[in-house]
Amino acid sequence: MGANPAENHPISFKWILKAKEKGGKLLSVDPRFSRTSVQSDIYAPLRSGTDIAFLGGMINYILEKELYFKEYVAAYTNASYLVTDGFTFDDGLFSGYNEEKRSYDKSKWAFVTDAAGKTVQDATLQAPNSVFQLLKKHYARYDIDTVVKTTGTPKDQLLQIYDAFAATGVRDKAGTILYAMGITQHTVGSQNVRIMAMLQLLLGNIGIAGGGVNALRGESNVQGSTDFGLLYHNTTGYMETPVATDTTWTGFMERITPKTGYFANKPKFYTSLQKAYYGDRATAENEWGYHYLPKLTPGKDYSHMRVFEEMASGGIEGAFLWGSNPVVGGPNSSKEKAALSKLKWMVAVDLWETETASFWQEDAGSQPADIETEVFFLPACSSYEKEGSVSNSGRWMQYRWEAIEPKGDSKADLEIIHNLALHLKDAYKDRTTKSAAAVNALAWDFGAKGHPDIDKVAREINGYDLKTGKLVEKFANLLDDGTTSAGNWIYTGFYTESEGNKSKKRDNTNEGMSNFLNWSYAWPANRRVLYNRASCDLEGNPWNPLKVEIKWGVDKDGSMAWIGNDVPDFTKTLSPGTPDGSGMRPFIMTTGGVGNLFAVMNEGPFPEHYEPYETPAKNNFSSIGFNPAVQMPTKAFDQKGEFSKYPIIATTYRVSEHWQSGSMTRNQEWLSELVSNLYIEISEELAKEKGISHKDKVKVASARGEIEAFALVTKRFKPRTINGKKVHQIGMPWQFGFKGFVKGGIANTLTPHIGDANSSIPEFKAFLCDVRKV
Repeated sequence: MGANPAENHPISFKWILKAKEKGGKLLSVDPRFSRTSVQSDIYAPLRSGTDIAFLGGMINYILEKELYFKEYVAAYTNASYLVTDGFTFDDGLFSGYNEEKRSYDKSKWAFVTDAAGKTVQDATLQAPNSVFQLLKKHYARYDIDTVVKTTGTPKDQLLQIYDAFAATGVRDKAGTILYAMGITQHTVGSQNVRIMAMLQLLLGNIGIAGGGVNALRGESNVQGSTDFGLLYHNTTGYMETPVATDTTWTGFMERITPKTGYFANKPKFYTSLQKAYYGDRATAENEWGYHYLPKLTPGKDYSHMRVFEEMASGGIEGAFLWGSNPVVGGPNSSKEKAALSKLKWMVAVDLWETETASFWQEDAGSQPADIETEVFFLPACSSYEKEGSVSNSGRWMQYRWEAIEPKGDSKADLEIIHNLALHLKDAYKDRTTKSAAAVNALAWDFGAKGHPDIDKVAREINGYDLKTGKLVEKFANLLDDGTTSAGNWIYTGFYTESEGNKSKKRDNTNEGMSNFLNWSYAWPANRRVLYNRASCDLEGNPWNPLKVEIKWGVDKDGSMAWIGNDVPDFTKTLSPGTPDGSGMRPFIMTTGGVGNLFAVMNEGPFPEHYEPYETPAKNNFSSIGFNPAVQMPTKAFDQKGEFSKYPIIATTYRVSEHWQSGSMTRNQEWLSELVSNLYIEISEELAKEKGISHKDKVKVASARGEIEAFALVTKRFKPRTINGKKVHQIGMPWQFGFKGFVKGGIANTLTPHIGDANSSIPEFKAFLCDVRKV
């Protein structure tokens, strides 16, 4: 759902087809009848932007018919937790909403606690204010007919999907959900993913073999980049970045560290990170170098769109664009291109001169003499010309060796960063400013200028016992007294004195359940299935004896322990029958050790359907049309199209032949020849209405601008009936631009500068347009 792996993740699709050969069923939910849909056992179309309506209806269906995994839900989720009387939901809004700030007071969504501070529960799940009953009440509104009116999914196909997937909610079956950008790139993208997780918790499909909610990443190291702090609000290992009001280390640690649960260990992880950053200059006396760390401005959004809005207003002087091509890939990309001209300087690091690197040139529609931005281009080398690790969707850290020498003057990203750091340290060494102090304090011991010692980088990521100088064996050994270091706590243990760099392991022996524990390294602790304790019942017996991840049994030394075909996501010797119940809480990294059917998100604790920013329909579930927690774009970027003027839904996607923004593949002759023109897929019905024939040149217009493309008249899109009215949808690849062997209109000229209320990911997948023949 929201994914087309047959085209965009073909290696994953190989294994999907092997599952089909063994009797597995493939379900495809997509606005377009894609190449994945062709291979599916059941296909259901839906209007783009209505995923929560579709999945909320499935939750209601499962609860009404009692198809959920009752033992699992009662024991391993917060279904039994009681919610305070202050929590309400009325006509699309949860309690605590502030209309002026477009945000919620989340304290209104608290659990009931006793005198000792423990959450009060109802094991029967019958209390009206239990999470389970509130969940039932919330999704009772998502009846089949209302879902069909909203999504445009034919009722028979909707019910086929519901019946097939709900059948996995038993001991001996499993169901997995694979999603991609079709789910995330919406103003409710995070809630789209969360409702999938809720569905899987209800069916007992989390922590078991063949289960889960699995992201199909758009690039080979997306997982690794987020693991290592490329998200704007995180450091490595998904720990918070301090804000300016965190004036002391102690205060910062108190704010981010819970008193109980797994993340009570954050001071150990963070102190070790500071030691990796600053070495001997991080001491207890200077709060482990805390004051060297840059701080975020409280309440300020540093996401992609907000950065470009700030850039457009002249608030940013310079920028590094590292392997990034926002002139093609950014929302409302014409505005983002214009924002670049407000910079004093820009550095583009890439394999080719991309559209972003050349935004100032005439073929970009610019007048070079009018642009004062000084642009530097640093040529980077490709994946085959460098070495290092990538981490895939399953968190497997796999080393890749250099295959060929870098071409020309191109350099590996690590080499560019290394030399930049050394030049900065040279430039700042005699300065006494606050920023100079931070640069001078930085421990950077990876060799002289030139190519860094990548092995030293890998060892620093793992971390050291600073008393002995030996590598730390596991993150449980990290301390907060300054005697350990770790560049990324979740990767501690991947490089040990006894086994070396485990990401280089290539033993493909299947010891059981195809976990391949000696192939590469999976964080944390080489575990392949997160929360695998949930694959067993309360006594530690596998729900499905034929598919054992772990179980409570006799270890090799004769003692009782968690054993099996994976590394237990649990203390190995913690008995299932512990008096305090800790041996029965598998979700060890969540508060309370249970899966969250009720959780704090910016829009509310339960995902709720809201219409996209640009929509052809009213909201059938409340009078609140649009996500009430989304932060609106600045006036300069706020160009909203109305259905009366732009009566067609549009979405964007990728094709197999082109990669991301196309800068790699449109500079390759063979791939350029395979898909040489931008096209839009248009239904036969819409083509007839518009007088458009196959291969006609057309213009696609939105409130942001217009582009030219060729018409691909197809049966893969069909008009849908939404609230009794016929609505058309089109689709187009977003991978064309004005550079490369083949060129084409930039699809993101059309997309709005609006994004998800939690992650700020842009809403590329549902916007309004019109189409006309040229």
